[in-house]
Amino acid sequence: MASFSNFQSDNQKITKNRHDTRNPDLNPTVNAQGEKELDSFTKNLDKYIDFVSWARWNPDLFWDLITPETGGIRLDLDQRVYLRAIARFISNYMVFPRGYGKTLLEFMGMVHSALFFPDIEITLTAQTRENAAKLVDEKFREVIKFYPLIQNEIMGKPQISKDSVEIVFTSGGRIDVMANAQSSKGARRKRLNCEESALLNNALFEDVLEPIVNVPRRTIGKQALIDPEELNGQINFMTTSWFRGSDEFERNIQMLDDMAELKGKIVLGSDWQLACTFGRGETKSQILDKKSKLSPTFFAMNYCSRWVGVTDNALVDINKVMELRTIPRPDLKPDKNYKYLVSMDVARSSSDANNQSSIAVLKYKKGRKGNVTSIKLVNLINLPNGLNFSAQTVELKRIANLYEAEIVVVDCNGIGSAIKDEALKSTTDPITGQDLGCWDTINTDDEPEEVGAKKVLYALTAQGINSDIIVSFIDAIESKKFLLLDKKSNSDYDASDKENFNNMILPHIQTDLLLEEVANLKLKMNQNGKYTVEQVTKRINKDRYSATAMGLWYIKEFLDKFEKETQKYDVNKLFMFKQPKVI
Repeated sequence: MASFSNFQSDNQKITKNRHDTRNPDLNPTVNAQGEKELDSFTKNLDKYIDFVSWARWNPDLFWDLITPETGGIRLDLDQRVYLRAIARFISNYMVFPRGYGKTLLEFMGMVHSALFFPDIEITLTAQTRENAAKLVDEKFREVIKFYPLIQNEIMGKPQISKDSVEIVFTSGGRIDVMANAQSSKGARRKRLNCEESALLNNALFEDVLEPIVNVPRRTIGKQALIDPEELNGQINFMTTSWFRGSDEFERNIQMLDDMAELKGKIVLGSDWQLACTFGRGETKSQILDKKSKLSPTFFAMNYCSRWVGVTDNALVDINKVMELRTIPRPDLKPDKNYKYLVSMDVARSSSDANNQSSIAVLKYKKGRKGNVTSIKLVNLINLPNGLNFSAQTVELKRIANLYEAEIVVVDCNGIGSAIKDEALKSTTDPITGQDLGCWDTINTDDEPEEVGAKKVLYALTAQGINSDIIVSFIDAIESKKFLLLDKKSNSDYDASDKENFNNMILPHIQTDLLLEEVANLKLKMNQNGKYTVEQVTKRINKDRYSATAMGLWYIKEFLDKFEKETQKYDVNKLFMFKQPKVI
């Protein structure tokens, strides 16, 4: 039988000469260092653990802790709820109005996570890297200003440029930026914040953004574990509201259901009155003054946090229209590779409460067979109320001459015929004295003032083609041949440079308003099978839509035609052998 001593360790068997340091069994199992000899960190380790747990769970109280006696931010109740939601839920959807301060709170939440989760990587995404970098740069400066102690937690100098940001903390945490685009595909981060998420395309989100947070954070200890209680893969959405029926509207509704079912998601939102009640942002009188001047849809989205538009029987799928917004800048002069068409919807009244005249500038390109392959809405101008028909005609001719338009389509039904009458006259620019020319119509027998006037004006007077105009607009969207100006972020709306704003930014804003009008239209069919559109809210005009749709109808009806190819054949080449000559 084996001896019991064979199963004993050297620590039990050897009682003398225990000096072999290479034998692990002979190492002492009791720490000879007394409690007084321990460093302060080790002695208070349990307190540090409690503090970190407390700070992770209560971010607002942590910010209170480091708020300076003078300056800083005194957080309101709603701001505390915002910060705690970001720190406690796996996904948050925040819908708040302009001036609420949501981006600053969002960045404070990112800084808080970077401080208390070592080696974590957090990114903020926006429409472009430039927009994201500008937002992070501005909010980082504000946080350092209001909470100077954060400067001590920054490692080195933050790397901030026009389209890139990298802020590294002493904890190893890192904050950077990305774009909501294919260029972000393949990147990996631990948490993701989507700024102005209402503009997201769901296919892009699922293909590019959602996989970014697939790899969870590991602890920095010896075991490098994955904490199952940590918010690994957190994705937050911060935005103002947008259109009903869009992908993000559906996501918002789904997250509301998930919140009710306690799936770790939460949706928060408010209108302008919440921040105003706490004294943040603009005053009540300033906002109500804006309400009287802005379009109802714009105010509802940007200040009331309402998702607007229709979901049932919508004229077109608003998601498809948003996908077509790819043109980065308007045309300020004609492109020699394209031809231009200008279309105008004439105001029915000079009253501010009624429609305004709108002018759409469309450029198009034809293929080899004569069919139109591309149509772009490169500018959209809304004329101010109060201009008489003579002044409106001057503006129309200015724009048509600027773009060297070959066709000008004008709605001449009703009082719109006054524009036609003015266009048939010789016109002089009252400001520059330039001769704007005299036009002749393509489709009527009206006589111009000058003999030999250029045939450029198409007077849209035919009745019963409204259904065809609607179908042409729908076809242009569905075929994806029709492209629009892209959307600019709020940070791009700098009105200090008036000329740059009017030329480069205002056309993008007018395109935003065009989408508002389209989203407000419902498609209806009459008993005779003809289509009509109906405004859901009468306060929202449809002049921009009408001007654009008329131009698209003309292109489809008269320009988008396949030309028959006539080929001349040599009869001799139709035979294998040449026919003999007749003598």
